[in-house]
Amino acid sequence: MREESILKAYELAKEAYAEIGVDTDAAIEKVKSVPVSINCWQGDDIAGFLFKDNALSGGIQVTGHYPGAARNVDELRADAEKAMSLIPGTKKFNLHAIYADTDEKVDLNELEPRHFESWVQWAKKLGIGLDFNPTCFSHPMADSGFTISSADKAVQDFWVEHCIRSRKIAEYFGRSLGKQCVTNYWFPDGYKDTPVDREGPRRRMMEGLDRVFAGEIDEEANLNAVESKVFGIGAESYTVGSNEFCMGYAVSRGKLVCLDAGHFHPTEVISDKISSVLLYTKELLLHVSRPVRWDSDHVVVLDDELQNIAHALVRPGLLDRTHIGLDFFDGSINRLAAWAIGTRNMQRALLIAHLEPTADLLKMELEGDYTGRLAMMEELKSYPFAAVWDYYCLKEGVPVREGWLKEVRQYEKDVLSKRS
Repeated sequence: MREESILKAYELAKEAYAEIGVDTDAAIEKVKSVPVSINCWQGDDIAGFLFKDNALSGGIQVTGHYPGAARNVDELRADAEKAMSLIPGTKKFNLHAIYADTDEKVDLNELEPRHFESWVQWAKKLGIGLDFNPTCFSHPMADSGFTISSADKAVQDFWVEHCIRSRKIAEYFGRSLGKQCVTNYWFPDGYKDTPVDREGPRRRMMEGLDRVFAGEIDEEANLNAVESKVFGIGAESYTVGSNEFCMGYAVSRGKLVCLDAGHFHPTEVISDKISSVLLYTKELLLHVSRPVRWDSDHVVVLDDELQNIAHALVRPGLLDRTHIGLDFFDGSINRLAAWAIGTRNMQRALLIAHLEPTADLLKMELEGDYTGRLAMMEELKSYPFAAVWDYYCLKEGVPVREGWLKEVRQYEKDVLSKRS
């Protein structure tokens, strides 16, 4: 699309939005400043680099065998850099512990900041922040189905130590980069069939987490979140880290809650939970995904729920207390395209939310003018949002509309197709 056409369309859109009191330039600047944390594990189907022979476990599956998955840290970084060049706005990169860059034979309970030094140097070069996650799955010490809530002290001690070390690595990220790192703790612990004891594992998880968080931490450098889940493959009947457990733990211990879009019942949505959680917690972590019938982690699309999530953050002014991370992995399509589609859609949704005359809509609501509220919310759906988005991409120096796909195709031809 020609630059002249983009600018002309934007001027018309700017005028249309101005008539309802919306400043499109201001909306763009607000969206530009919101960091979106891109998940590293989309680039290689959650293989990581520490244990290349370990099969996925913990209720996680990646389907598809699209050629070109990253095989080492250099390829993953190159792919991520290419994907980020197609995405406007502020970015972060979210690492799992198994993505350590080291030639040492080191286990999860032995990891140190030095094993991630090259990631920090890479992030400095790009001017981005890093987020982190302990990897409490796909490991022999998780084969029982239990990690930090295990009744076996040796198993629990192993995972407590891994999480403590993850916390220190995350603090190192934050201090080194001057950008706060958010560490998310998720555990696959649970039973396939109905248990006798539901309280015991949860008490052990609580006590294990208390050990993890016992030491002081620089919260300017690192924040910690706990993430719940309804069920996973192999833990269909009972999940230790339920929503109630994680909510109670976070509120009572001053931690963040992580709401994952795929970790609830099929009829539940996280957009309706955001305002409730932030009444009781200082901050919030989101894992934005797209569940299809279950926690299937499909690539994020611009559907109603994604837009509702953005509205739930923007309307009450909760963005500055929320950390947005992406959590999807699809091995059936080009992985760079998945990154670009999902992240651009997250930013689209934020832009749509900022292009709303929220104060006017709220006034109608408080006055009981539900007719006007519904009418205006429906009319906004046909306002020229796309022209504002195109201009934003142009201004950020990234491809407009489907122009990014041409670059991905070329990268696939030049780089991905040569990986065996």
